[in-house]
Amino acid sequence: MSDPTGEAKLELKQASKEVKESENVAEKYSALTVSKNSEMNMGELSSAFSAVPTHKPVKKIQFVEDKQEFSRFPTKAGRRSLSRSISQSSTDSYSSDSSDDETSPRDKTQVNSKGSSDFCVKNIKQAEFGRREIEIAEQDMSALISLRKRAQSEKPLAGAKIVGCTHITAQTAVLIETLVALGAQCRWTACNIYSTQNEVAAALSETGVAVFAWKGESEDDFWWCIDRCVNNEGWQPNMILDDGGDLTHWMYKKYPNVFKKIRGIVEESVTGVHRLYQLSKAGKLCVPAMNVNDSVTKQKFDNLYCCRESILDGLKRTTDVMFGGKQVVVCGYGEVGKGCCAALKALGAIVCITEIDPICALQACMDGFRVVKLNEVIRQVDVIITCTGNKNVVTRDQLDRMKNGSIVCNMGHSNTEIDVASLRTPELTWERVRSQVDHVIWPDGKRVILLAEGRLLNLSCSTVPTFVLSITATTQALALIELYNAPEGRYKQDVYLLPKKMDEYVASLHLATFDAHLTELSDEQAKYLGLNKNGPFKPNYYRY
Repeated sequence: MSDPTGEAKLELKQASKEVKESENVAEKYSALTVSKNSEMNMGELSSAFSAVPTHKPVKKIQFVEDKQEFSRFPTKAGRRSLSRSISQSSTDSYSSDSSDDETSPRDKTQVNSKGSSDFCVKNIKQAEFGRREIEIAEQDMSALISLRKRAQSEKPLAGAKIVGCTHITAQTAVLIETLVALGAQCRWTACNIYSTQNEVAAALSETGVAVFAWKGESEDDFWWCIDRCVNNEGWQPNMILDDGGDLTHWMYKKYPNVFKKIRGIVEESVTGVHRLYQLSKAGKLCVPAMNVNDSVTKQKFDNLYCCRESILDGLKRTTDVMFGGKQVVVCGYGEVGKGCCAALKALGAIVCITEIDPICALQACMDGFRVVKLNEVIRQVDVIITCTGNKNVVTRDQLDRMKNGSIVCNMGHSNTEIDVASLRTPELTWERVRSQVDHVIWPDGKRVILLAEGRLLNLSCSTVPTFVLSITATTQALALIELYNAPEGRYKQDVYLLPKKMDEYVASLHLATFDAHLTELSDEQAKYLGLNKNGPFKPNYYRY
């Protein structure tokens, strides 16, 4: 039999040896600690690591040469560049302008390769990068490209002078270039001061489209850009493509004579459509308008599926929040609200809804969500998302009662849903965390995270799915073609919905992407249903 006492002594001796070796390594490593002005001996450091007992050979760590490291004392420009790179949001693409020039684009003189200066963007030199982004977007917008190829020879928009006010992204650029290919002349500005992709604006300007927009405009810049689009000597618009109604409102108020000569308005947002119906009701709408927002292809696809994906993208990029177990309130259960709730629920968030409409409220209940008043849960909520199109949905009193670390953001078009103006008071401190992310700090130290200063979250802080925007863009293009080519008298001075047949055509163009095959009605079936075999397949009153 073996001697247990002897074995114990042997193990103790071995352990003592290993401790001593470890102490030697620590001693060697500490000896290498040097002052910040002296150089480290890499050979000694390497041999110190290799002295650690191991059963496998240790690979030596390869260090960069000293000359490859950052300068210990960067220049003033270098410090500013480093500061910008640290504070800048990961959502900023190349559009953040890697140069250190903080000069307002309004104070610059820029010329594209054709010698034109009829544009105002952040940096025309970014055009090449923007072109690459547009080419990526084209890959997933095959239906719009198909429409462009089909109608390009006919030039259905020849003579059209379209002034547009939308988000300026790679996807919108594909739409604008489609309109140009169909014969239109275009001048464009942004409907949101934070959503412009600077490199895309530069790429459009390089091709000859007059673009007046850049990311981070001031309110004054915003209206200046709209005015530059409209007020151009020798060029008078005859069509409007709007997103939010700001361009329409500006022309109606400031250039009434120009506005009266417009042949048609295409509007794609809840806010803009609401403004059009107000004008129509008051008898002040003197041109026909197409309500694209309430077309099936916009409501059921862009509003629902786009927001279902982009809400998470925007929140994750800006806050890195984990949704599992979070108490989230979504204000509004329309198509945008439905998309947001579906995504949040799938990630384990506890979602409540606020609603004014009993039908939408009942839908929310049947989908498994609690319908509450915001004041009932305001002290427990972790995240508030507004998507109503209304104003003062979240008030200063409610913001005062929110808990520390809460997140507040907006998924509606307008920046009026959260009462941001009430937060700009002396007793509250604003602290910029990164681009589009602010801490609003109360006197007791409570912090609320406000995203995009209450503006549209997904297009301000992230990106949106290209394919679903192809559906909306194709709908917009067809609406413009319809209004521009309609015979006199077909559309009066009112607001119209997109014809059902056109909605179905837009949908059919996108089915090829999924290799989807439609079933065709037989003559007998078509007669039984009282339908044309080629559609439309649903009456205008049908609710999808």
